[in-house]
Amino acid sequence: MSLSGPAKVSALGDQNLTNEEVVRNWYAAWKKKDWGPVDSLLADNFTFTSAAGDDHINKSTFKARCWETQIDFIGHFDLERITTGADDAFVKYLCHTKDGKSFRNVEYLRIKNGELQSIECYFGAQSSFPSAVSAGQK
Repeated sequence: MSLSGPAKVSALGDQNLTNEEVVRNWYAAWKKKDWGPVDSLLADNFTFTSAAGDDHINKSTFKARCWETQIDFIGHFDLERITTGADDAFVKYLCHTKDGKSFRNVEYLRIKNGELQSIECYFGAQSSFPSAVSAGQK
């Protein structure tokens, strides 16, 4: 079951967006390969956390570490599951890379006023990032 959060005014236009629409716009913006729409979805105090050593990094560090290093690698996302709450969402996706490979992750997104406040990324099995799963550890 997916619950829509309160309607928000988006930085992308005059329409009100549900949290699910914010989430869908976020992943669609990656396909466009344009930082402007991505940036407009991120709050000024945005943070990103992952098992790849990213511990609550800010927006400018996210752009340098994640956007600029991955934008030419990522092809597109298949959003397999979106579950939203009043101010958050869980997303499970299959990411297709430009070299014909794919990987699956889960992300927890906090959303306020139509902007992403934070994202926590949890890597799936066989990811290219070091983790207990990809190293075969328990």
